[in-house]
Amino acid sequence: MRLLPLLALPSLVAAQYFSAGWQPGQPLHETQSSPAPTYTPAPQPAKGLSELFSLNTLLTLPSVAGLFERFGINITERVALSRADLWDERIPLITDDNFNELIANEPLTEEEEEKRVWVVVISVTAAKQEGLSKYLDQVFDSAYNETLEKNDLPNIRWGRIDYLDVTYLTTKWNVWQAPYLAVITNRGKTLRFYRPHQIRLRDYALRDFLLTDGWQITPPWESRYAPGGDREWVLDLIATYLAKAYNYIVLVPRWALYILTGAIGSVILNFLHRPSKKRTPAKPPVKGGSTSAQSTTSTTEKSDEVAAVSAVQIKPEPTNVPTTPTTPRSTPRRNGKKGKGRQ
Repeated sequence: MRLLPLLALPSLVAAQYFSAGWQPGQPLHETQSSPAPTYTPAPQPAKGLSELFSLNTLLTLPSVAGLFERFGINITERVALSRADLWDERIPLITDDNFNELIANEPLTEEEEEKRVWVVVISVTAAKQEGLSKYLDQVFDSAYNETLEKNDLPNIRWGRIDYLDVTYLTTKWNVWQAPYLAVITNRGKTLRFYRPHQIRLRDYALRDFLLTDGWQITPPWESRYAPGGDREWVLDLIATYLAKAYNYIVLVPRWALYILTGAIGSVILNFLHRPSKKRTPAKPPVKGGSTSAQSTTSTTEKSDEVAAVSAVQIKPEPTNVPTTPTTPRSTPRRNGKKGKGRQ
């Protein structure tokens, strides 16, 4: 009875599970064509001329990196540290391209538009990671972090502008140096600028400045060249052409730009400090000239010499000499012979 289930198993097996075996001329394994891949990776963006010939790219070449390793310098690590992010990524970086999207055309209701305030720091820390600009960045980041924790400034938006990478905005705002702290309202049409010495550089002081709306005490930038002025187009035109020039200049590697500007400066200095022209001596008079001109010249020279000699030799008479004539003293006349009387 126990063997009946085992005997019934072969009847349940279908014949399709058994292979007919390999036949002569049959390939060893049947290969099925694989389906075409449905995902194609996106092509890598082409590197620009400035990036291909940048100093960081040249330093990371295997031959250059191996040369530095012989001197015990890990140049690859140094370049990686220099490329590290300088600022907090949570704070948006405002550029010429995204200004209209972030500030000017920000989707807001009428009530939110009246209360919206953008606090933007214009920094140069990317070029020089020390000094006043770096300290202002630290104060700005500390105030931002504390605001996120307390969530007591809902109408405030924070932003950062890299002064060396933004041309149009800084030129249109008439900003020619950094660092600056800008308070922007009315969708970028009302601007207030503060230098570091005009505000207290403390994180709590910056927060108090925003909590109490201290920026409203300062009058906004109102000028004929400011946004809304009748000469706004002047700075806008200058900013447009400077931005176009910057887009071409940025393609040149920095090290090549340094060499080019140094060569141009050397040429200008040599031109400004060039020696003065040597004065050529007067040519002698031509012998074959007119005799009348020569005689006139010689006569004039002789008359001048005579006048000079007479002025030196003639002396004025003394004033105390009497003007009446005096008779000379008479002396007796002597004879030529001695010892003889008159005859």
